[in-house]
Amino acid sequence: MTLPDTDRPLQNGLHDGPFAEKPRDPVYRLLDLMARICMTVAGVQMVSLIAIFGWLVFGRYVLNDTPTWVEQAALVLVVWITFLGGAAGVWNKAHLSIDFVREMMPPRVRIPLRWIAVIGVLIFGAYLAWYGWDLAEKTWRRRIPMLAIAEGWRAVPMAICGALTVLFSLYHMAALIRGEDPTER
Repeated sequence: MTLPDTDRPLQNGLHDGPFAEKPRDPVYRLLDLMARICMTVAGVQMVSLIAIFGWLVFGRYVLNDTPTWVEQAALVLVVWITFLGGAAGVWNKAHLSIDFVREMMPPRVRIPLRWIAVIGVLIFGAYLAWYGWDLAEKTWRRRIPMLAIAEGWRAVPMAICGALTVLFSLYHMAALIRGEDPTER
């Protein structure tokens, strides 16, 4: 018995074989790109956060002149990192959940529980988007001390995360409708 030629590219550019990635639709690719952008931006912000804390330590202990803006910048960065990472976590299904109990259930119980979970995340995302936007609007005129930027920048990532959570949940719902398992990648 011979194994199939796994190095042979298919027409879509993917390779045949047991570990071949199945082709994805354009909507999936777009949403996946958006999640990757969220993680990339959050990663750059994390590096920036580390750098400004390095500057804080250097300023405080070497220059004996503590930079006062670091605390406020760190708070803004932490909010952005958290919400962008949270949105990507919804797409990747890496958010906090206790799904092992649901996945051990028989299909007649498991499928409705998946729907409840996806709808719950969708509703949460809608509230997050709505109230994040509302909070950003209400705080936009105030300035963050030491940074001279609008206080609303602390709420913008909440609205972005909520909107992305809604988009990602809608795609997961469409996968359920198609009979696919949205927990598989």
